[in-house]
Parts: sequence; C-alpha cells; structure tokens
Amino acid sequence: MPRDFIITDAQHGAAFTVRVVTRANNVEVVGVQDDGSLKIRLTESTAEGRANAQLLKFLASVLEVSPEQVNIVAGEDKPNKIISVENVTPGWIEERLTAADD
Repeated sequence: MPRDFIITDAQHGAAFTVRVVTRANNVEVVGVQDDGSLKIRLTESTAEGRANAQLLKFLASVLEVSPEQVNIVAGEDKPNKIISVENVTPGWIEERLTAADD
C-alpha cells in the first residue's frame, strides 16, 4: 500500500478507519486514502443496514477473524467509519490487508 494505513492499538484489539463506497460493481479494498483511511467498495446499498452488514462480513473474511470480532464503533450511518477488531493486533490487520492486496 503506497500510503500509511493508520491502525490504532485498542484495549481489546485494534481499530482503523474506513471510507465506504456503496453500490459499486465489486466488493474490494481499493487502497489507502491520504488521511490513512482504508477505502472499500461494496455492492450493497445503505438501505436497512445492508452495506454495513456486507462490510463487516467482508472485513471478517479478509482479516481471517470471526464476524463477531468486527464492529462498527462510529459512523454507522456515514461513509466514514471506525472499525474495531477484537483480540488482534495492528500488525495482524496490516499483514492480512497486505496479503489481500497482493
């Protein structure tokens, strides 16, 4: 990833910010934005929380964790969100996202 991706060490895991684009053609990690947020495209719309559900399922898959470990802690109804992943380190997240980018 060409820009610095910012992952924060949290009390029970790690947290990072994402910028979600909905109703895209593919579900994918696009890259890192200038502010250190991870840009992610989703195929679902925001209606009835479908995009949030798709985001959490996608991140759990990419990060190789249980879906119950991934939570939106801020920005649930906005494109910019803070994601918390329980019981992992920032290094764990960075390794998985780097592998997914290859």
